[in-house]
Amino acid sequence: MIAITGASGQLGRLVIRYLLERIPADQVVALVRNPGKAQDLVELGVTLRRADYNEPETFTDALKGVDKLLLISSNEAGVRTTQHRAVIESAKAAGVTLLAYTSVLHADISALGLAVDHRDTEEALKASGVPHVLLRNGWYSENYLGSVPTALEHGVLLGSAANGQISSAPRADYAEAAAVVLTSEGQGGKIYELAGDNSYTLSDLASMISQNTEKSVIYQDLPQSEFEAVLSSIGLPAGLAALLADSDAAAAQGALYDDSGMLSALIERPTTPVLDSLMEIVQ
Repeated sequence: MIAITGASGQLGRLVIRYLLERIPADQVVALVRNPGKAQDLVELGVTLRRADYNEPETFTDALKGVDKLLLISSNEAGVRTTQHRAVIESAKAAGVTLLAYTSVLHADISALGLAVDHRDTEEALKASGVPHVLLRNGWYSENYLGSVPTALEHGVLLGSAANGQISSAPRADYAEAAAVVLTSEGQGGKIYELAGDNSYTLSDLASMISQNTEKSVIYQDLPQSEFEAVLSSIGLPAGLAALLADSDAAAAQGALYDDSGMLSALIERPTTPVLDSLMEIVQ
């Protein structure tokens, strides 16, 4: 039995889709906070169980009979390390034989502010003794492509990444890699640095937008504090604005770059270029 936390989220649903291409549905357990909002997963034939990061006791029953667990990182910055530790403890008590964790690219050395929680979780995994594999996911292409409509409206793509190279891939590529790892043997102790095969700067992305639409778009680089202020001014919560600005600033230092090719090796095909993902938006 393979269980996925946060199974009703964007990444979780994709992981389930790829798992069902590799194993029978009755071997998949979808762990969700609100089962009432995930009935479509039941229709796929998978087992649905309630498990809430903020209610650690729910994992006691949720992990019964589970052999492998994919712990998809919580999106609640500031408390997620505590949430993750509780899941790890439950997995240990349940006798889970492999825990796969979605960390962040180069978590051990990353300049990303959000890497701190991931490093703490990786340390908790080591201390637990639970056999585990680290899926250090790079940036999702969707993180930047979400700004395309605004860039088209105003003719400018804003950021704070300077000329930093970004090795992104769409969520689906990372999800497929997770499904491959979860259905393969001998994964305990492995660390995968996962990123797109092709890298680009935000200036490159602005050029791609211009070349494939009828609108001229330029990239305007801002100091981190100014970019954060702009993000807040358009209605983003303060914490999210700070996180995105910090991530851009770290990208300028190479935090979102990787050329290991581990992701394409796992999925046995080239990763999806950001241009392909862009074309799905602008066509």
